[in-house]
Amino acid sequence: MEQQLVSTLEQILNQNPLNKPLSLHTLCLARSLITNPFISQQTISSLLKTLTLTLQSLPTQNPLSLHHIFSLLSDLSIHQPQLCPQIFATIHSFSLLPTTSTRSLADSLCLLISLSERNQAFVPSLADTTESLFLSLCFRPCVSVQHWLLKTVNEFHVRPSVLIMVLLGFTKDPYPYIRKAALDGLAGLPKSVIVDDQSLIEGCYVRAVELLYDMEDCVRCSAVRTVIEWGQVLVASNEDQRKKDWSDLLFVQLCSMVRDMSVKVRVEAFDALGKIPTVTADVLLQTVSKKVLEINKKKKYPGQFTAKQFEIPASNAAGAFVHGLEDEFYEVRRSACFSLRTLTILSSEFAGQILNLLMDVLNDDSTVVRLQAMETLHHMAIFKNLEVQEAHLHMLLGTLVDTSTLIRSAARKILRLTKLHNLDMCKLCLHGLIENLEMYPQDEVDVFAVLFNIGRSHGKLASSVIEEAFQEIEPSFDGKLGLDSARVASLLVLGISTPFSHERHICSIPPIMFSYAVTLLGRISRGLADVMSQDTLLAYLTHCSRSSVFSASEFFKGEEPVSPVVNGDPPSVTCTSTSSPVGMHLLQISDGFCETDSQKTYGPREVITPPVGYQLEVHDEVTNFLKFILAKMKDIWTLIQFGCMDDVIRTLRSWKEELATYATDSLQSAGVLSFISKYLQVVKLLGKVWVDFLSIRKLQLNALGELGPVLGKLDRSLRDMRYRFIGLSKEEELHILELILITYTLRLSYVGVGCPQSALKKLYSTISRVEFLHEEGSIEPSKFVIELRNSLREVGTCDDGDSYSPFLFQKLLEFFSLKQFMLCGELKHVWAELDAQGSDFEDPLPFIAGLPVGIPFEVTLYNFLSETRLWLRMRLDNELTQFVFLDLNQFEGSDEIRKFTFVAPFYKTPKASSFRLRFCIGLECLSEDVHVANYSRGPKHELAYLCKEKDVHLSMVVK
Repeated sequence: MEQQLVSTLEQILNQNPLNKPLSLHTLCLARSLITNPFISQQTISSLLKTLTLTLQSLPTQNPLSLHHIFSLLSDLSIHQPQLCPQIFATIHSFSLLPTTSTRSLADSLCLLISLSERNQAFVPSLADTTESLFLSLCFRPCVSVQHWLLKTVNEFHVRPSVLIMVLLGFTKDPYPYIRKAALDGLAGLPKSVIVDDQSLIEGCYVRAVELLYDMEDCVRCSAVRTVIEWGQVLVASNEDQRKKDWSDLLFVQLCSMVRDMSVKVRVEAFDALGKIPTVTADVLLQTVSKKVLEINKKKKYPGQFTAKQFEIPASNAAGAFVHGLEDEFYEVRRSACFSLRTLTILSSEFAGQILNLLMDVLNDDSTVVRLQAMETLHHMAIFKNLEVQEAHLHMLLGTLVDTSTLIRSAARKILRLTKLHNLDMCKLCLHGLIENLEMYPQDEVDVFAVLFNIGRSHGKLASSVIEEAFQEIEPSFDGKLGLDSARVASLLVLGISTPFSHERHICSIPPIMFSYAVTLLGRISRGLADVMSQDTLLAYLTHCSRSSVFSASEFFKGEEPVSPVVNGDPPSVTCTSTSSPVGMHLLQISDGFCETDSQKTYGPREVITPPVGYQLEVHDEVTNFLKFILAKMKDIWTLIQFGCMDDVIRTLRSWKEELATYATDSLQSAGVLSFISKYLQVVKLLGKVWVDFLSIRKLQLNALGELGPVLGKLDRSLRDMRYRFIGLSKEEELHILELILITYTLRLSYVGVGCPQSALKKLYSTISRVEFLHEEGSIEPSKFVIELRNSLREVGTCDDGDSYSPFLFQKLLEFFSLKQFMLCGELKHVWAELDAQGSDFEDPLPFIAGLPVGIPFEVTLYNFLSETRLWLRMRLDNELTQFVFLDLNQFEGSDEIRKFTFVAPFYKTPKASSFRLRFCIGLECLSEDVHVANYSRGPKHELAYLCKEKDVHLSMVVK
């Protein structure tokens, strides 16, 4: 039956007129044969022969029929990977024919690139001809093909210098979309290639500046992106004393575009301004003043346009952000607010000036703009550049009654980090939070948390407020307490927080307040859930209500350090003397001392400071924020499923930036912070891949394209999470393993993936470990794991490539959902510091060509066990890699910190006057069942690298 269909197809193809396209019936017949999973190899060979002969016999003047033949050959290469070499040879020969039409040549080149991405063995053959084919197509008069070439320029193996000259030439094309595509190609080059030629860098920058004044909006948008990319390369390539001037020039040049007639250009201009890392304060201050400042009146920068030298005055930046924040389009105002996040870090004076403008933005009609302004203010507060005065506080507190839940939440987040300078500001803040609570009772938990934070951070001011307002809490003449009042409840929370203040002073909070607070125990404990448990709060309130005078020294006297509470488990305490039970709880949550006295008591007191690991600051500022992040992951996954990756990336980036602001001396706490930071990176990468894979358009492409590097980075990040942290529980390891499973399921669900055997092996190895942990811990597997396990049984052995079908794995995606992830304990981060002599290129190590050379290394290891297998990798460009095994038993030191020096031999020194070696340390992942390394004298398993790759320079000995 199969042979009959092939014969019928061959007969139809032979009878079809050469100048007419193939019929739909013919194409369907051919595709049905190709996609049949039970077709015999003899039939497939006959079909390939038929398609090859048809390709050779069709005239080049019939590009539509040729396009269909290429499409069929592409499908055939996907469903029958073993035929890829024959298909590649056929298409490669066809592409070299001088009579091949432009469109057919483009189709053949596209298929060749797709095949080479799936099989690296084709790369050398393709690299020899890609550049000539690329240049040939560039100079053929077909606009659509030229546009395709420029959009996919990174797929071709073209020398950077040649590629830059071609792209610069196309920036002068009469078609605007060709100019735009050429500029986009130029903008992406600095991320993939290194350009050392100063004249070439300046040429790219100058050409992009010229196109800032193009007639077409789309071209100017791309020109702005190109200017910022090549402008930063230009700044980095100059000497240190000139970097500042070039950076200011770049900033002023982009400021001239913020008043462009196109909304999209203005948005791109503000986005670009936020990417400039250094700008002088004088230029920044000019952007918030429409009047030219005296210091900038005579300041000018060298510029160029159409080969004519001229000077750019600093006055071009006048009022740039004033115009941006007052723009009629909300997209521009939002972009201006976002760019200020990085610029306000550069100058405290500029941050103070911009604060006045941002306060006006808080009244913006657009919720998106108001929210972005709030996020910028929060970013300023994190970097200690937010100096809120009383006038500003009125505007900020006004957002607490905003109709948007996100705005109110952002305002409270800022108040947590705001420093209140006097009693009036503290009263205003209290009044604003009470008004928030009265209008929106659903915000009570967050309001109580902010009030507690204010009392803890401003103990003296909070005590003064409580003294003045205590009469409001007292019972009325008929003996009734107004504890249901939002104001009274807020005052109680503020009052009970002052003993935790960092300030060393004597507080005067009447003990009766703590008794009143007990009646609101449930409500208050929900607000302080991230600080202490309800039992701890009750013990604390009971103790304070019974004491007329108390201090932290009473709580900590005679107590030894205790372990922090993890998942609600009670701590173990060893007491050497009789003390109050509440002290055992407060030791975990208090880092200061305070005395409560109904009658004021003054005088010095002995203060016993609790251990750093149990301070309230660590518990509140770190643990609280980590729990918040993990609790919000379900919401993040919902956004990913809706394709809102811009919002996801922005949220994850802000969380990661906030994590970076926390500092801790505890190696365990540092390990948890590093783990969560890596987890945020994994979620971001998984989200990018997920959104792209669920796109129907993406699934129809023949190559992974930009998803290949993303999947590789995701795989490496998950490997780091699994092997570079000590102390993972079964639940935590299972969560990581399930993320590994979905990563490889996504890779196999793509129809264009090549060599699926390695991915299948990884899946079989990981699912085996998952099943073992489920059985050992009596943990129920997720629906995704169950379905994947069943599917792998259908596929059969991991070496059976014929039974693999990407559509089987695509169906599994609907069963996956990011589960709630909880940390069960402390983690130790495994990392290393590595340095070597010769790291300075001006002081290289000597060597003799052809003879081994010893390289002295200094190594510091953190949290390593003696049985760990470590390898030093030394790499000579991309040509030669050598590994040296590090036996930790030969070096002294503890598992926590181990520091030593040793000399590593490098054997194959090249015959050159000088060369550079790149080195780093990797941890061999021994629990991996998949052996992927092919080194005879190196690791047999995958490596998790523990430090950034560094350089060592060597120079030949001169006699």
